[in-house]
Amino acid sequence: MADTALGKGLDGQGYIAREGSLARVSDDFRPVVAAARDRLLDVFGARMHSAYLYGSIPRGTARVGHSDLDLLVVLHAEPTDADREDARVLGEGLDKEFRRIDGVGTLLYGKARVLSEPERHDLGWFVACLCTPLLGEDLAEYLPRYRPDSLLARETNGDLALLLPRWRERITAADSEEARRPLVRLLSRRLVRTGFTLVMPRWNGWTSDLTEMAEAFGAYYPERAEQMRAAAVRGYEPVGDAAVLRSYVGDLGPWLAEEYARVHGVKAPRPD
Repeated sequence: MADTALGKGLDGQGYIAREGSLARVSDDFRPVVAAARDRLLDVFGARMHSAYLYGSIPRGTARVGHSDLDLLVVLHAEPTDADREDARVLGEGLDKEFRRIDGVGTLLYGKARVLSEPERHDLGWFVACLCTPLLGEDLAEYLPRYRPDSLLARETNGDLALLLPRWRERITAADSEEARRPLVRLLSRRLVRTGFTLVMPRWNGWTSDLTEMAEAFGAYYPERAEQMRAAAVRGYEPVGDAAVLRSYVGDLGPWLAEEYARVHGVKAPRPD
């Protein structure tokens, strides 16, 4: 298939445009965002450098009762176990109070790591392009602009082969439909995003919509298109099906990891 010049999600110079803004947060989710902002200040105070929203809420595509609240908190120092526990308790409190969200996920990182050279095209790109500033100084000011190229593809999702053994362990431990459902959601989303970034340089654009990602992938790998479309559906509406999880780690995942390494190479090692 001929490469497209669509350029979706890019600015006029071909760089990935930052997605999301506080202005796109719908009225349904404004109360929980306001509460999260206040509680982050209360919990982390002077330890916090900045905080961000990401995901469907700042993109304006969140669904009441289905979407979670995704937060990234950057601390001045590397997070401790106590910091992680504080974030967990904060998230549980928000999830319990606001029925319109389906869980809270909070990522914690130190400022130095976000701005480090090894993270320039992974965590740095994530902050600069996929995160919406909520509190503090925006670290995107210290990061470069990014194109949808092979380097970005390798450094964001070129570690799938390393994840597969961990996924198999988690699948073995998930002994009920209730336990498998969030795992199906997590793995489905990761596989679709990896499939998309595999073809991202040829598609020449960016999107965070799982359906669009699957369609972009399928245009270049039609023999795997239906698998990826099904994974996109499960990323939004997961079911606790053990057979789905087995297919991910037994077929689609290993194939995708091998093809990714062939096309883009393997992600550079990280300290952790």
